[in-house]
Amino acid sequence: MAASSRTTRNRATEPAQAARIKLGKALRAESMNYFLLLGTTLFLVAFGVIMVFSSLAADATGADFLTRGAYAAIGVVLMLIASRFPERFWMRLAWPLLVFACVLQLLVVATPLGKEVGGNQNWLVVGGFQFQPSELVKLALVLWLGVVVTKKQAVLDDFRRGVLPIILVGGAAIGLVLVGDDLGTVMVMGLSLIGALFLIGVRLRLLMLPVLAAAVLFVLFAISSENRLKRLTSFFEQHCTSYDLESCFQPQQALFSLANGGVFGVGLGNSQGKWSWLPAAESDYIFAIIGEEMGLIGAVVVLLLIVVLAYAFVRVLRQASTPFARGATAFVLVWVIGQACVNIGVVLGILPVLGVPLPLVSAGGSALITTLVAIGIVLSFARESGAWFAPAKTRKRKAAAR
Repeated sequence: MAASSRTTRNRATEPAQAARIKLGKALRAESMNYFLLLGTTLFLVAFGVIMVFSSLAADATGADFLTRGAYAAIGVVLMLIASRFPERFWMRLAWPLLVFACVLQLLVVATPLGKEVGGNQNWLVVGGFQFQPSELVKLALVLWLGVVVTKKQAVLDDFRRGVLPIILVGGAAIGLVLVGDDLGTVMVMGLSLIGALFLIGVRLRLLMLPVLAAAVLFVLFAISSENRLKRLTSFFEQHCTSYDLESCFQPQQALFSLANGGVFGVGLGNSQGKWSWLPAAESDYIFAIIGEEMGLIGAVVVLLLIVVLAYAFVRVLRQASTPFARGATAFVLVWVIGQACVNIGVVLGILPVLGVPLPLVSAGGSALITTLVAIGIVLSFARESGAWFAPAKTRKRKAAAR
């Protein structure tokens, strides 16, 4: 009788034991970098969905909420799928994706399919569906840079044979976005390309000429438009007297929202800025809404999460075993963290209005999904960097085998 009861209990616990074994194997198969990057990303996305819902509560419908949540869900699923693909898959995809993205961007600036939003020709509308090809160009540059760095690794210390071809091809792709007048996105893409080259070991003196050329082009392009010139002049005014919507009113209202939040905030959903006082509250200025509703504490938490995200990227970059992984990871690192710094700098009044969202947090479909896929690519490198619980010798053998 006793033996029979023990047998019954053993059979009952077998499924639970099998589940624990499978979970243990899954945990051992991933690296610490993988979980650190994945966890921080998911937390920021979840926090962003909540804050977007709160910032849209002033004039949004239930359909708007469902749409925003659907974008986040699709992006997370695609990120997890991307994290399972091997490096060779991404290498084969690099050039076709770059060509495809550039063709789509050409459709934006050269055909009636392009749509102007906020003074920028950066949306492609096809059958009622609209998205930003410039975000796909960013993603394509991630893979393309990894492939080019792999092929030119031996000549990266030579400006003519190594750095110049990368700058010319990458600059041509970025130039297609510049034609659409999206200066903020162009700035982020240029920063990502040059910053990534620096992080993978290209000497600073070889990058000085591209940096100076980009700075001159930025100034010329900024002063060629009355709208962009207003943004710059109002930024340098000590006491801004212009109340143009973007050049002065927006930055002032962002600071008012941050000040209104104090240390502990006015509470989730209680922002005053989102009630038509702060334009683009759910996208470019969502950090101001976070500061108002969650206070200084909430703003600092977001900053700390961005620091943790940067730390996770750096860990993956340092442990990457191939030039492709290093190049792609470096680009994503500068893209996501650099864009976050630019967005927060604009909200704090440190930078002029540039119109870039806060990655993973701001509302958006194209931007959120492509950013999550890019992080998924980095996660695929993190998975291959060695198991969390595996000894160092095992990790070295795995790297040598690859």
